[in-house]
Amino acid sequence: MTHSTSTIDRTAIAGAYDVIAPHIRATPVVEVRGADLGIDVDGLVLKLEFMQYAGSFKARGAFANLLLRDVPDAGVVAASGGNHGAAVAYASQRMGVTAKIFVPAFSSPAKIQRIKQYGADLVASGDDIAEAFAASIEWAATTGAMPIHPFDQRETMLGTGTVGLELADQVDGLDTVLVAVGGGGLLGGVASWFAGAVKVVGVEPEAAPTLTSALAAGHPVEAAAGGVAADSLGPRFVGELVYPVAERWASHPVLVPDEAIIAAQRALWETLRIAVEPGGATAIAALLSGRYVPGRGERIAVVLSGANTDHLPTGRLTV
Repeated sequence: MTHSTSTIDRTAIAGAYDVIAPHIRATPVVEVRGADLGIDVDGLVLKLEFMQYAGSFKARGAFANLLLRDVPDAGVVAASGGNHGAAVAYASQRMGVTAKIFVPAFSSPAKIQRIKQYGADLVASGDDIAEAFAASIEWAATTGAMPIHPFDQRETMLGTGTVGLELADQVDGLDTVLVAVGGGGLLGGVASWFAGAVKVVGVEPEAAPTLTSALAAGHPVEAAAGGVAADSLGPRFVGELVYPVAERWASHPVLVPDEAIIAAQRALWETLRIAVEPGGATAIAALLSGRYVPGRGERIAVVLSGANTDHLPTGRLTV
């Protein structure tokens, strides 16, 4: 699908924030010494978006869709590797809306449990997110339920843009924001808010380079969708709505290997006692692995989002 991006700007994002603010958390930021993580960064701020309702930034887009669109009596339907599904299920429960969630077979037990906990009707369908999405579209066509896209929807990106709005209020002198990229909804929203005033850098797993592949081709193209973060960063295409925003307002994405993502998970736990899933650790993996090298004095914010994983007391993370 192709959409106009003309109304995804600061005014529209601020308007969406006014609507969804009573239903979401304004997540905190924490200053971290780069030396504690073994990196040479003078000003490092972590945006703790994993503390959002349902465990990820996806709650912002879910509430934006429910509150800014006309929801039919048939309710809503979504397809997800897990986090978007959990967010839609949570928001629907809060708003008294019926929700049907399709997930691929590989979704983690933690994410499936979250979706069920919030009372949605869950269906495991297909071997990847694309197959789950196809099943959700068929359900929408049959029942009249409203599809809530995880990234390629105006209201979804207005919701994700509120992460940028909050960061701008919370952090002075910000130079750069690092965000993980799957379908690109978070990148697109944050980049739309800053509109070039702050550098926004997407970080992708090498095993799922949707934005990198799109930029190389000049348009969204099918990419690999594997790796340890596939259940949160594994759509096969970057969004059609996301692409022009990324092309205009975001810096070239950084690719990180699975090993760097796992190492970042462990570093966050061992140093800060922060437990996030692989997708939640992907953005900071760019810094910790040296794939993103900051300039002297560069003040960087990293969005940590995605806490739907299991953490064991031994420090071993199960994904």
